[in-house]
Amino acid sequence: MAYLGELISIGVAFSWTATALLSEFGSKRLGNLTLNVLRMSLALVFSLVLFGVITGEPLPSVGASPEAIGWMLLSGLVGYVIGDYCLFQCYIIIGSRYGQLFMTLAPLSAALMAWVMLGQQMNAMSIIAMLVTLLGIGISVLGRGEHHKVSLKLPLNGVLFAVGAAMCQGVGLVLSKIGMDHYEAVNDAPEWLIPFSANFYRCIAGIVGFSLLLYFRDGMAPLREALHDKKGLSIATATTIFGPFIGVGFSLMAVQYTAAGIASTLMAMTPIIILLPSYWLFHEKITWRAVIGAVISVLGVSLFFLG
Repeated sequence: MAYLGELISIGVAFSWTATALLSEFGSKRLGNLTLNVLRMSLALVFSLVLFGVITGEPLPSVGASPEAIGWMLLSGLVGYVIGDYCLFQCYIIIGSRYGQLFMTLAPLSAALMAWVMLGQQMNAMSIIAMLVTLLGIGISVLGRGEHHKVSLKLPLNGVLFAVGAAMCQGVGLVLSKIGMDHYEAVNDAPEWLIPFSANFYRCIAGIVGFSLLLYFRDGMAPLREALHDKKGLSIATATTIFGPFIGVGFSLMAVQYTAAGIASTLMAMTPIIILLPSYWLFHEKITWRAVIGAVISVLGVSLFFLG
């Protein structure tokens, strides 16, 4: 099917919009690390159920070489443990709307990583795309200060977490593509199952990483308390479905059918999609500056198509 990867990527953008909004709720209610341990655990369970229904075996039945598993574990460490920790922390500090705006930097990160690891060249249009994206973000988050002509309207630590999340998502996407290149379908398993198998190993890295962070920072008491919080568990379940299960699974599928930069570009539409839901749910004021900045950022990302 023509443009299958592009269509999947657009669907992922809507899925990540739901994830961002739910994650903001969940992070503030359960805490960053607790929510992520639950998400990774639920995503692993959902994956086992999927494998069992499709192939009759609870474990992935597609050919993952040791190299593939190694790359996917590394991708999970970078994309989930480091990236999602930063992302959820920025949701708590600056909110999901601004967090997703900064995620438009992910294609920049993906392009740089693909240049280093895969030898994909960056031309003048790619550099222009990055500059336009940065301009859009600047329009949204910068304003006139009391003592300076330009000042940051958001807490600096929230911005740094958001930038870190975007960089890790782009790097993680390229690492996943490298890992999936080492896969081979076996036992008549459908090819589309490969991304979910890849995500299975990413989730293993996520569970181990987040559990260790939670244990050494707060102990396991917050997790035990969360297991008795019905509303919190409902939010964690919904976040998992739209995020590390459907969203990430299909994002990995998208890079099978189109270039990593194009897939990441279309997934970056979330800052525009999220404007109205964030207004309805969090009563965040939508200004012309915010709208124009989000549109320019996404237009900047779209320039990667011409690169």
